[in-house]
Amino acid sequence: MIAMLQLTILVLITIFAVAAASGLHWLFLKAAFLIMRPATARKIPVRAELVRGTAQLTRAFASRR
Repeated sequence: MIAMLQLTILVLITIFAVAAASGLHWLFLKAAFLIMRPATARKIPVRAELVRGTAQLTRAFASRR
């Protein structure tokens, strides 16, 4: 009888632990998405001098081949 009671308590505690872990996982995932949202909403302008410099390097190395 005591063994069945201990097994039942163990099962109930395990179910509670799984529910608590799932809830915390969902909460942390939701918080991570809310924290990431402002970083993806901002558009960083492309620097034109970097593009021009890359194009110049490409032309310089392409002419040697």
